[in-house]
Amino acid sequence: MAKLLVIYRTPKDPAAFDRYYAATHVPLARALPGLRGYEISSGPAAALAGADDVHLVASLTFDSADAVRAALASPEGKATAGDLANFADGGADIYVFDSKEA
Repeated sequence: MAKLLVIYRTPKDPAAFDRYYAATHVPLARALPGLRGYEISSGPAAALAGADDVHLVASLTFDSADAVRAALASPEGKATAGDLANFADGGADIYVFDSKEA
């Protein structure tokens, strides 16, 4: 399995971010080819160390890192990535990694 992890920093208007994210961005991301699972944080995300300006964390599951890259290269992936500029004005950090049970 592989994960696409997106850490959204605190936006200028958190309520507007939340509305847009739920109504527009989630449906775009759910259309990514090969998506196996999609989870988001509920409530504030607290850092144990480092940045304390995290608003929301999204974790998307795919079969492999190659599947993540293929999804992001697809038309749906380009639309999803392009949508970030419409609501993520606090910035976002994006990570892709293979995962396994520990």
